[in-house]
Amino acid sequence: MHGMSRTRFLRLVLLPAVLLALRAGAAEVQDPLERVRERLAEKLGAAAKATPAGGNVVRVVAARPEPDAGAAGPTKAAAPRPKPASAARPAHDHAMHWSYEGEGGPAQWAGIKPEFAKCSSGARQSPIDIRDGIKVELDAVPFDYKPSAFRVIDNGHTVQVNVAPGNGIEVMGRRYELQQFHFHRPSEERIDGRQFDMVVHLVHKDVEGRLAVVAVLLERGSAQPVVQKVWNNLPLEKGEEVPARDTLDLAALLPAERGYFTYMGSLTTPPCSEGVLWMVMKQPVAISPEQIGIFARLYPMNARPVQSASGRLIKESN
Repeated sequence: MHGMSRTRFLRLVLLPAVLLALRAGAAEVQDPLERVRERLAEKLGAAAKATPAGGNVVRVVAARPEPDAGAAGPTKAAAPRPKPASAARPAHDHAMHWSYEGEGGPAQWAGIKPEFAKCSSGARQSPIDIRDGIKVELDAVPFDYKPSAFRVIDNGHTVQVNVAPGNGIEVMGRRYELQQFHFHRPSEERIDGRQFDMVVHLVHKDVEGRLAVVAVLLERGSAQPVVQKVWNNLPLEKGEEVPARDTLDLAALLPAERGYFTYMGSLTTPPCSEGVLWMVMKQPVAISPEQIGIFARLYPMNARPVQSASGRLIKESN
C-alpha cells in the first residue's frame, strides 16, 4: 500500500468486493416465502413473472379455467362454435314433407318449397264451397271409360290408382286422358256448405299438359264395387306400387246422373298449380261405412280446407 493510506484502500478496494460477495450470497439464499409462492404457482398452473424492476417479487397469475357444462354458479358459458357452412340448411328443408296438419299443414305449404308459393299467393285455388252457380245448358261430359288394368300405391298422402292408357273425356273440343284417381276424407269440395264423407278425384291430362279433374262425391250407403277392388289391392308398404291381376270397370265409379258444376281452379295438393279445369258431379255415389273405415285407418283426414272463391264464375248444368 505504498502511497495509499489504509482507510483509502479499504474504501476503494475491499469494500466493493465485500458488497459484491454479500449480494452473491443473498442470491443463493432464497426467501422461504418466495419458495411457497413458487409452489403455489406450480399447483395452480400459474406463470411466475419477475417484476419489471428486477426484484425478487413473484407475481402469480392464475390460469383461466375451462367452462364446465355441468357446473353450477355464475360462470359464463363459452359462446357456441359456429357451424361450418356445409352444415347450413335452408329454413324450409326441415319440413320437406307436406302434410294435412302440424308444421307441414296447409297453412305452411307455401313456405316448404319455393315451387309451392301458389298455395298462398294463388287467386284461383281449390277446393271451394260451391255456391250460387249459374245454371246453364252445359254439354254432358262424354266419359270414354272401359275396363282397365290398374296399379295401387299408398303415396303417403292418399291411396292412388294409376290406370292403363285408353280412358279419357272430351271437354270443349279437347281430349283429356285419365292418368290416375285418388281419395280424400272428408270431401274437399262442399256444395252450399255441405261436406260429404269422401271424394274421389279423377285426374286427366291433354297432350299439352293441361289438367281436368272430375270430382265424384262419396256418401255413406251401400258398398261401392270399384272402391272395394282398390281396397283389395292395397299395398302393405307406403310407396310400393302394386299391380292388380284384375281389371277395373271405371264407368262403375260414376253416378247415374251426370249433372255437374264446373269452374277453373288448382290442384288441391302442393304445388297448388292453377289453370285446372274442375267438374264436380252433383249426384254423390254410395260407399259403405266399412269401406270408409278402411280408408280412415290409413288417412283419418286428408282434405285441404276450402279456399276463397274470389269471385270466380261457377257454372251448373240444368
